[in-house]
Amino acid sequence: MKPLRSVLCASAALAFASLAEAGEVSFMVFGDPAEKAAYQELATSFMAKRPDIEVKITHIPGQSDYRKRLATDFAAGAPADVTLINYRRYAGFAAKNVLEPLGPYFEKSTVIKATDFYEEAILPYMWKGTLTCLPQNLSSLVVYYNKNLFDEAKLAYPSDDWTWDDFVSTAKALTKDIDGDGATDQFGIGTEASVFRLAPTVWQNGGDIVDDPAKPTRLTLDTPAAKEALQWFVDLQVKHKVMPDRVNEASEDSDSRFQNGRLAMFLNSRRGVPAYREITGFGWDVAPLPQGKQKAGILHADAFCMSASTKDKPSTWAFIEYAMSADGQTILAKSGRTVPSMKSVANSKAFLDPSVAPSRSNVFLDGIGDIRAVPVMETWVDIESVIGKELERGVFGEATVDEVIEAATKRTLDYFPK
Repeated sequence: MKPLRSVLCASAALAFASLAEAGEVSFMVFGDPAEKAAYQELATSFMAKRPDIEVKITHIPGQSDYRKRLATDFAAGAPADVTLINYRRYAGFAAKNVLEPLGPYFEKSTVIKATDFYEEAILPYMWKGTLTCLPQNLSSLVVYYNKNLFDEAKLAYPSDDWTWDDFVSTAKALTKDIDGDGATDQFGIGTEASVFRLAPTVWQNGGDIVDDPAKPTRLTLDTPAAKEALQWFVDLQVKHKVMPDRVNEASEDSDSRFQNGRLAMFLNSRRGVPAYREITGFGWDVAPLPQGKQKAGILHADAFCMSASTKDKPSTWAFIEYAMSADGQTILAKSGRTVPSMKSVANSKAFLDPSVAPSRSNVFLDGIGDIRAVPVMETWVDIESVIGKELERGVFGEATVDEVIEAATKRTLDYFPK
């Protein structure tokens, strides 16, 4: 693999106008109130430094609604100048040439440079040799845990080197029928049935979810290592009963169950932190994923993307450049939502402040070296959707692991290049 800087240099042929031009920048974001407030503070801070540029924010609370709005706006040719797009989803837009490549701007910047950032976040946004968007964050998948429930059960908090067996035994000890009516009131673990939650387990077991991560042509969940990991994941509910079944999950999803104190552990990325900081009934913290045969985590990253149709590209780049600077990343880090992609900010008190939950934010940084990304391809969202639906059937005991693998493999074949 070529060094990141050389790749960026090769794509830095475009010239652009002076950043001194006056302008107006539209910026569409998603997230809860804490995230909205952080983005508003980011815009306000930028405008104080650049009073000649006005940033107008459109806020969409839910991710699903945001993605629908994003697709609709781009299809209509009227997207915001700056949008946030996850690395799993930007390829479809990049393939249609509706995103302005940011590599040339980035290479010429005197404010930020490639070595300031974690490569694990930058590299997935390389599209056909050009850096397309700039990632504001990177997060691994971690285990959020209810400290009060651990204390009540007289269990030690998860260690940094706990194993799959440790994880299962801990979840069993924390799964309880509290009122004695024969139904589980408190579950040990909750997670969504998705390939994005399954993939780290497969990787930790020495398997993979596709035949070639760079140029995939099919799923490989049928390999012994992947199948064994999938069975372990499914067994959390089917065999061990430490996860909510379909009825329980429908009545109260695991994220809500965790926030309400009825779920001991929950798998999530950093994005849950702003909501969890509103919890007053119990203390909580984070731990790394339990280890299998090897360490592995999965990348979560959202990036600032510039629309190709943007009229005032210099002003738009000026805002993105500021948002990616130490000042901008510090503002967003304080919201709790992001693991900064800029190394210096990630290792500063703005992110690692132990006086606010989670006290062990270093867990997110310690796992960066083991993070892997899912394939970046136009149809990946469709592939994820299919796998998720089949995996749900397995997790909720409606299909065997063999049936899940067979159906997911067949149903996704048309989404891979021939």
